[in-house]
Parts: sequence; C-alpha cells; structure tokens
Amino acid sequence: MNSGIQASSGGVARYYLSEARRNAPVSTEITGYALSALLYLDSLAPAASYREAANRAAGFLVHEAWNERSATFPFELASNGAPSYAYFFDCGIIARGLMAAWRATGEHEYFDRAKECGLSMAFDFMAEEAMHPVLRLPDKQPLAPEARWSKRSGCYQLKSALAWRELADETGHRELSSAFLRMVNYALATHETFLPGETDPARVMDRLHAYGYFLEALLFVTGRAEATAAIESGIERMAGLLARIEPEFVRCDVYAQLLRVRLFADRLGYCPLDRQTAEREASRVLEFQAGGPDPRVAGGFYFGRKQGNWLPFINPVTTAFAIQALAMWREYDDGGVRTPLLALI
Repeated sequence: MNSGIQASSGGVARYYLSEARRNAPVSTEITGYALSALLYLDSLAPAASYREAANRAAGFLVHEAWNERSATFPFELASNGAPSYAYFFDCGIIARGLMAAWRATGEHEYFDRAKECGLSMAFDFMAEEAMHPVLRLPDKQPLAPEARWSKRSGCYQLKSALAWRELADETGHRELSSAFLRMVNYALATHETFLPGETDPARVMDRLHAYGYFLEALLFVTGRAEATAAIESGIERMAGLLARIEPEFVRCDVYAQLLRVRLFADRLGYCPLDRQTAEREASRVLEFQAGGPDPRVAGGFYFGRKQGNWLPFINPVTTAFAIQALAMWREYDDGGVRTPLLALI
C-alpha cells in the first residue's frame, strides 16, 4: 500500500527492482492480480484504503488499459511504436479481477468490461485444440508457439478460463460454459506431459509455477473423478520436483500456490492435508518476506532465491499469493479454512 508499486493511474508495476530501486513498467495482468488481492485484503480487514486502491486499479483496467480498437487487454500499454500483444492468460486474470470488483461494489461497468473481455477471449484466441496463447495486435494474428511455457498452449490456461465459468454463472451464456468445459477436457488430457517439460532445473521451477495454475483451477471442477485424481497426484508431483530443485533455485510463489491448493483440497474433500509438509511450506513462504525501513520493500515478498541469494525483484503477485496462503494457513490453525474458493487470487 505504501510501496509505490501502484501508479497514480491505478495501474500496478510488474515488479520492483530492489537493486536498481525502480519499478518495472505497469502491467495490465499484474493490475488484474493486484485488484483481486486488494479486494481479498479488504475482506480480511476492511479498510477504505484497500477499497480506494482497488477502485483505482479497476478504473485503470476499464478506462485506460482496454484497447477499444482491438477489443482486448494488451500485455502492456503500447508506447513509442513498439509491437503490442495480447495474452489469453492475462485477459482471464484481468476479467476475474473485474468480476471480483463487480461483486464487491456493484459497479456494472466492471462487469460489462469483464464480459467483453471474456467474449473476446472465446472468439479471438480459439485454436483447434485449446487456445492460442498470444495474439499480435491490432490484427489479432496468433504468434507461432515458442519453447517457453507461456508462449505455448497448455494446462495452465485453465486458470484463465475460470473467467468463462464465472461469467457463465452470472449470464447463463451456454457458449461460455462450453468453452470452459473444453478447456477442462484439454487440460486433463495434457497435464501429465507438462512436468517436468524441461531439463534445465530453473525452467522446471518456472513450469511448477504454471502447473500450480492448473491445480488451482481444477479445484473448481466438481463431479469428475479424473479431476480429483489429478489434484491428488499433481500435489505430489509438484512437491517432489520442488524438493529436488529448491536448493539450486526456488520461487516463493510455487510454495504459496502449493500451500493454497493443499488447504483448499483438504477443505473440499479432494485429499487430506499433510500437516507437517504444509507447515514447512508456510515457513518457507515467510522466509521470502522483506523487512527494513524502506517502504518500497518492507512487507513485500522476494520473487525467488538462486544458490542461496535473493533475486532482486519484489513481486506484487508473489506477495499476493504469499499473503493469501499464509492467511489461509492461519485460518486452518484457527479451526478451518474460511477463505471462499471464489476468492482465490
């Protein structure tokens, strides 16, 4: 709240460079995440400052970030004639953030923009099997897949497709329900090949982060035995690879994502919580929190650690995931997780 990570426009920077002492550019995706996080914080400890910051973030997304010509959210605001792109994943995160803002405030412009975004996702990104990950703007032509996971279709896209599920619940659009079901089927059919997916341990750690998205979204899929089995086996796969790679390179968000999935899966009856392991993951998350007098850093969570050294990024999404994971762990210790599944950041 006092770090300056949120610009006066309401947009939120991708991260803070702790050695260079400056923010990265504002990101539409990160603003969507931050919007969800601010609303979650307000649900834990209601404060006008959280609501005001959330409204500024939502206003930025609705009025400044949305590209009317292309009817989508670009990756970053275009500047100096640089190429512009739209990511399927980013759009879904933003739409979910705006849906959360609409539920919290009743502001229909937030819902309307989320619906526009959801419909454009279904129309523009449709590929033969899943969804194109990236489109070039303004012509909306898909980019050729690349080796990096975020530039290829994959099971991780299911988290972004949750926007369709939420919109379908509110609008009754069967097309959006069908689109979500299609993504569920694709993710379940392909997720086993997503890990490890690389030989470089650092890249495997990045893919663990993406696989966490898949497991998070799978929590919303009810009545399917293969989904329940994938959650249980997926938790074990993530934990095994994490333990193997963490001495060399580890991301805080992977710990936080895994802990959230464990806690929700236990509450929903998918698989019982391994308390000892969950407690270890909670303690690991806390290790990444920065302190000191500098408000640009204090309270934030470092992105990762390599060979025992902190990487110089204080990351707002890592911070949001860590806050929620630790709050849920506290709830578990205090009688049971109370965080609604729909509040998953």
